[in-house]
Order: sequence, then structure tokens, then C-alpha cells
Amino acid sequence: MLLFEAGVSSSSSGLENQIFQYIDLHQNEFIQTLKEWVAVESDSIQPGLRQEVTRMVELTADRLRALGATVELVKLGSHKLSDGQSLLLPPLILAELGKDPQKPTVCFYGHVDVQPAKKEDGWKTDPYTLTEIDGNLYGRGATDNKGPVLAWINAAESFRALKLDIPVNLKFIIEGMEEAGSLGLEEIIKKENQRFFSDVDFFVISDNLWLSNRKPALTYGSRGNICFSVEVRCGERDLHSGSFGGIIHEPMTDLIALLDSLVDTSGRILIPGVYDDVASLTEEEKKLYEAIEFDIEEYKNNSGVKKFLYDTKEEILMHLWRYPSLSIHGIEGAFHEPGIKTVIPAKVIGKFSIRQVPHMDISIGEHQVIKYLEDVFSKRNSPNKLKVSVPTSAMPWVANINDPLYTAARKAIKTVFGQDPEMIRDGATIPIAQMFQNITRKSVMMLPVGAADDAEHSQKEKISRHNYIQGTKLFATLFLEIAKLPGKLQEKSNTTTTN
Repeated sequence: MLLFEAGVSSSSSGLENQIFQYIDLHQNEFIQTLKEWVAVESDSIQPGLRQEVTRMVELTADRLRALGATVELVKLGSHKLSDGQSLLLPPLILAELGKDPQKPTVCFYGHVDVQPAKKEDGWKTDPYTLTEIDGNLYGRGATDNKGPVLAWINAAESFRALKLDIPVNLKFIIEGMEEAGSLGLEEIIKKENQRFFSDVDFFVISDNLWLSNRKPALTYGSRGNICFSVEVRCGERDLHSGSFGGIIHEPMTDLIALLDSLVDTSGRILIPGVYDDVASLTEEEKKLYEAIEFDIEEYKNNSGVKKFLYDTKEEILMHLWRYPSLSIHGIEGAFHEPGIKTVIPAKVIGKFSIRQVPHMDISIGEHQVIKYLEDVFSKRNSPNKLKVSVPTSAMPWVANINDPLYTAARKAIKTVFGQDPEMIRDGATIPIAQMFQNITRKSVMMLPVGAADDAEHSQKEKISRHNYIQGTKLFATLFLEIAKLPGKLQEKSNTTTTN
């Protein structure tokens, strides 16, 4: 990695004010662009909308070209659908703006595909028409992840419009399949590690949310995930409960018993050995939880539930971030339509997942779960067939909060929002952070701009005008702060990698 000298003087408040004024004056233009992006139904999950995803990627590439960036659209090939048909993947964007060896290089990751959305799902507004209500911008993709991607681009555009030198080299990796599992992404990161990513000093991801509605946050970790499929089969066809109920071992009964054996009423996972490799709680980490301003009632209101499993701030946050959890997601093969159908399904498939944390090992976790379910099933003396499989898994991620990148981000947040950020983890799984850290061995940070009530993936997804515009200022300030970091960087960033 090249060593670089600080590119901005220690006093840049005048420059920041100039940039902030420009962003404030042009906020309606920034919102109009977001409206145009939200209007594209770039749903990567539904095959029939794949062309819209590709169109969204191309619109993003055009925006980057207009910024002056060199853009490469990388073909990812195709993938097979469940019906056996082959469908082209949308291209991946690799773009760069600036190649000054005296400046640090920051790579931003984002995605421009979205979750499915229909008005009849319960939206009060058209999900693909960005609608402002009481300062909130409602629409699919507003916060996940079109708003943050545009905020980063808006920040760079503000420097350009003011004819100011951007104090860092910028690189972009933008994909269109994140909501569908980021197909092909890891292979590209590995392939480009010695080329496109070779001179990158820092990776910044803005694809998560604050912990609260008002206080900004910096994210330094996320849980992993192992998804399990539990199939119980009796025969080749469904049976009538009037003709066979009471004389056979029903697959659904077996499956319900298996799923019921996974966790107790307090949420504790009952699979032996699951907690053995969970990282010990250090005093430094414990103090981080104590310092966080967390409104339990606000979090309940955001979720729509009335009671959590735990009562204190520390217990709730630890069980969200640093302890594993198990969630049951559904049963395939069971009758789920309105009304009654007195059928005994021949085959049912239960689906659940375990959110892993550092230093849990995926392969060990898979073995523990499969052995446990086989043991529970054997005690039922059922003649049915059991098959446990792992459709997908992702590793947890944690970074060093004392890394220079986090120092720069803290200062940028204090400048823009007037307060220090919460140092948080994310209870969800964000594979891209672990991929970048594990493959490139560079600094990785998650810098959210959305608030806790932004309702990503739900029927009221939004980003507030305030967060979108202040987020643009935050990214612009981050460029300045990164350029002011000490002139010498270590050959390798001081990061923590999980296995």
C-alpha cells in the first residue's frame, strides 16, 4: 500500500461550510434524483423485473460517468431459476474517480436493487413513487439502499460543482443482486483483489440503520447466519385425515416437535455446544453498551411489539449483537390458505436460521444442529424420513473501533450532527463487510445514514429529508477527515477478522 501525506489542512471549517451551503441549496435536486431512482422497480427477487434491475444499474453507471468517473460494467453471467430456466445477472459496477498516489483511496459499496413491493401489500403510498410526508421520503429503496448510494454520489458532485479538489481518490462497487444474495459478488472481489482493490485504503458501506431515530451511529460488527431446511417425509402423496388420521406418523407432527425443541421460552438455544465458542465479554466492550443511549420504548414502537424477552438496555443490545439467536421462519408444504383443508401433507419442510457471532465456526454449527435434530427425531421412533440441509450461510464480522477510519468517521459525525456517534453492531448479517475484510485485509466500516424507524423491507420504507441531506454532508466531511489522517498508514490495517 502506498504511503500518503495529509491532503487537507487541519482547519477546514470554511471549506465545510461552503460545501454544506451548496448541499442545502440543492437539496431539492438531490431529492428529485432519488425520486427518479425509486421509480425504477429494480426488484432483484422477481425474475420478471430483471430488466428493470439492469436498467437501474445502467442509470447508476451514467450518473457516475457524469461525475467524471471511469466506469466498468462487469458481466456476471447467468443463474438458474427454480424452474430450471437460465436468467442473466445484472452487471456489476466498478468505477473510480481520481488516481493521485498522494491521496488515500476510499471504496464505497452499495446496491441499487430492492425488495419486492406492491401497493396492495399495505403501503399507504405507491412504493415506487417517492412521496414526502412530514419530512419523510417514502418509497421502496429510499433507505435500502438507493438513498445512501445517491448521498455518496451527491457528496462527490458537490465538490465538483464548487470546483473543489476531492481530497481522496474514490472507488465504487455497486451491485444489483444484494437482495437476492449478491450472486457472483464474492468471486469478483477475489478476482479484483490484486487489481481494482489493490490501492484501496478503506472500504465504506452504508447499508444499515442507526440504533435510534435521532442519534447517529457507527457500526463495527454484524452477526453471521446459517439457514437450515428440515424435511420430514411420510409418503409420495398427501392423505385425507378422515381416512388416515390416527393410524400414521404424521410428518407435520414430527416437524413441529423438532422445531419446538430448538429454543426455550426465554429464547435460549437448546442445541448443545452452540454457546461454547461465543467471544467472552471484555470490560472495554461492556463499557460501550453502558454508554449507548437506547430508548427501549422507542425500539418497541418501531417494531410494533409490546414486550421483549429482556428488560434492560444492556441485555437487549447484547442479545441483538453479540449472542447467537435462533428464528423459525416458516413451513413449506403445509396448507396456508384461508379456510380449512383436512389434509395430511406427505412432506413438510421447516425453515429456521441461527444468527452467529464471533468466534463461532459455521461448519461446527452445522454439525451441532444436524446431530441434535437427528437425536431428537430418533427418540420419536417415527418411520418417516428426515433430511436436514443448509441452503446458505454467511460469516459474522467485527472490526477494530480504534482503526483510523473510525477516528475519521467520528470526527465527521461530530462536525455534521454536533454529537458523538453510538458505537453499535448490527444484529443482521451483512456478508459484504466480512468479504472485504477477509479477502482484501483492508479497513472496513459501516456508516449508516438512515434512522431506526426507516422500516427497510417493510410497507412504510422511508428516509427522512434531514437524514438524506445531512448524510450527504457527512460523506463530504468524511472525505476531508480521511485526507487529514496521519501521513503514514500501516501496510495492513489493524482489523479483526472472524473465522
